[in-house]
Amino acid sequence: MTSDIHIDLIAQRTGIPIRSVESTARLLSEGNSIPFISRYRKEMTGSLDEVAIEQISKQLDKLQELEKRKLTVIQSIDEQGKMTDALMKRIKNCYDPVEIEDIYLPFKKKKKTRAMVAIENGLEPLAKIISQQNYIDIFKEAERFISEKVKTADDALAGARDIIAEWINENEEARQKIRYLFRKSATISTTLVKGKEAEAQKYKDYFAYSEPLEKCPSHRMLAVRRAESEGFIRLNIHPSEEDAFLILDKIFIKEYNDAGHQVQLAIRDSYKRLMEPSIETEFRNLSKEKADEEAIKVFTNNLKQLLLEAPLGNKAIMGLDPGFRTGCKIVCLDLNGQLLHNSTIFPHPPQSDTSNASKDIIHLVGLYNIEAIAIGNGTAGKESFNFIKNLRFDKQVEIFMVNESGASIYSASEVAREEFPDQDVTVRGSVSIARRLQDPLAELIKIDPKSIGVGQYQHDVDQSELKKSLDQTVINCVNSVGINLNTASKHLLNYVSGVGPVLAKNIIEYRTKIGGFTARKQLKDVPRLGASAFEQCAGFLRIKNADNPLDNTAVHPESYHIAEKMAKDLSTDIKEIITNPQIRQKINLQHYVTDRVGLPTLKDILKELEKPGLDPRGEAKPVDFKDNINTMTDLEIGMILPGIVTNITKFGAFVDIGIKQDGLVHVSRIANRFVKDPADVLQINQKVQVKVMEIDLERKRIHLSIKDA
Repeated sequence: MTSDIHIDLIAQRTGIPIRSVESTARLLSEGNSIPFISRYRKEMTGSLDEVAIEQISKQLDKLQELEKRKLTVIQSIDEQGKMTDALMKRIKNCYDPVEIEDIYLPFKKKKKTRAMVAIENGLEPLAKIISQQNYIDIFKEAERFISEKVKTADDALAGARDIIAEWINENEEARQKIRYLFRKSATISTTLVKGKEAEAQKYKDYFAYSEPLEKCPSHRMLAVRRAESEGFIRLNIHPSEEDAFLILDKIFIKEYNDAGHQVQLAIRDSYKRLMEPSIETEFRNLSKEKADEEAIKVFTNNLKQLLLEAPLGNKAIMGLDPGFRTGCKIVCLDLNGQLLHNSTIFPHPPQSDTSNASKDIIHLVGLYNIEAIAIGNGTAGKESFNFIKNLRFDKQVEIFMVNESGASIYSASEVAREEFPDQDVTVRGSVSIARRLQDPLAELIKIDPKSIGVGQYQHDVDQSELKKSLDQTVINCVNSVGINLNTASKHLLNYVSGVGPVLAKNIIEYRTKIGGFTARKQLKDVPRLGASAFEQCAGFLRIKNADNPLDNTAVHPESYHIAEKMAKDLSTDIKEIITNPQIRQKINLQHYVTDRVGLPTLKDILKELEKPGLDPRGEAKPVDFKDNINTMTDLEIGMILPGIVTNITKFGAFVDIGIKQDGLVHVSRIANRFVKDPADVLQINQKVQVKVMEIDLERKRIHLSIKDA
């Protein structure tokens, strides 16, 4: 059970009410998933969403890690025989990881230091005498400590200063005040490594860069860290040295005499040799952690929008993976995304066989009753789009450009090999492009999110934290949409609340055995799917045309009796409530409030009865890119073009304008007002008008503006 102080701390740090934190922490400790808690335990949490619940979960993890660290510190000090009641109490009552390390620093086992050598040479008493800063002849005092290992009085004073320097470095007040100085006035600066100018051109903005650390945005921090890791620049984080000396002098210098001068020398040495490098490392780590959090937040927000992109739905689709020399790979899929046909056409140079390619496409559209064509947006994408667009079909066929980022990753993956063991990577990639149009969520979850092409500096952030956040985002998205129990793939089922790989496999096998589920309660017959797993997953799995209409809604089986009572009270049945809005209007939710079921759950039930099985993502709409703009060389400054937002970062947004290379809209060019964060204004897959501002053919960069369009 989580302690009361942990609950209080999390409430303070997140701004979430204590009662909500307490209930959520208890639900998490009982093994409930974040989507389940968010959707079906609103009365207990105060209707917290997935983001807030995830915040609480992360804070709980951090506090558990801190408690483990405190135990290690206590054990280490105890083994040295230096633990006191006051020290034990202080450690146990401390919840600041930095403060814990400061408390532990004097007791921490170190490699042999200069201070240790000086103490072994008997100079600790001299260090104490100097520290008192009395008006005595300090040099004469030092002569008393000359020995076989300490040859002169100057050697004795130097050794004593080494001891004092270590004391200063381990002083908690001093470290806290220097930390505050770093926090308020440290500067991040870079210098070019000699002889690396030619290799480091992509980092030329950082050859001699400097700005206050607290103002350095996450994307810039990650950029300079990458440049440093690649050996192109040197990075420093430090405040004014003079300001640091003034702070430390005020703490440690009592008198301006000879002894005070020795202490002052020790302060300079302590700061430069011990304290500044140590605290700089802390701030390097803290700034990196902050930059990682920002970047991961950007990535997860983009991924969520991408996964929740509107699907075209159950329609027969043709997928086209464009190419020049190797041709365009064609696949035809049925309503459920099953592969029916694959072939290759060569409408572009060098073959330019447009006649046969046209006949093939028109024939296949008729043969497989194709309703939409999905064209990858990579090499030859725009040319293929124009080619298909100019064909004349005897029926309406919608044409879409589909972002193909990561399709090649999927085509070579174990998941793809399992799905299509007899097909090569080109066929698998084309299938992925087509399925992304049918159901982006179901297809994109098969690909490592880092390969999808959204986010910023995803390879530079903490990979463990990134994976956890992205996995949770996928889980949240899958469960927010709901899954068709009879068509979902094993991979998709794996992300359903309470399921996982083993149960996903068992569900598929049992589904095959019984020929498809007709009721949610049949899940209880799936091997190893017990009561707890059923509770967690049932509400997120839908069964179309089920005997019980509630099985195709997000109403949880634990609440079926409420919906049934509503029907009974109105002398009707569930089907009539769903189809007849006049009957639904007669339902007074207050009549069904109990100690355990409140208005949040009742409103959710009524909402589901209004639109059972509704996909919350809407429906896909095609984008018409401008004709005759196929490559960067076709662009001209001043052109106004339609586009679609493909990626959002802290410094701007990338927009697909119908050619292989996306253009960048800098944050300053998004709107005719100050925009702090592009995500406040734009969304992934949003349709926009842009103006071409700059074209850099050599670096393959296009600068666009939304506000000027």
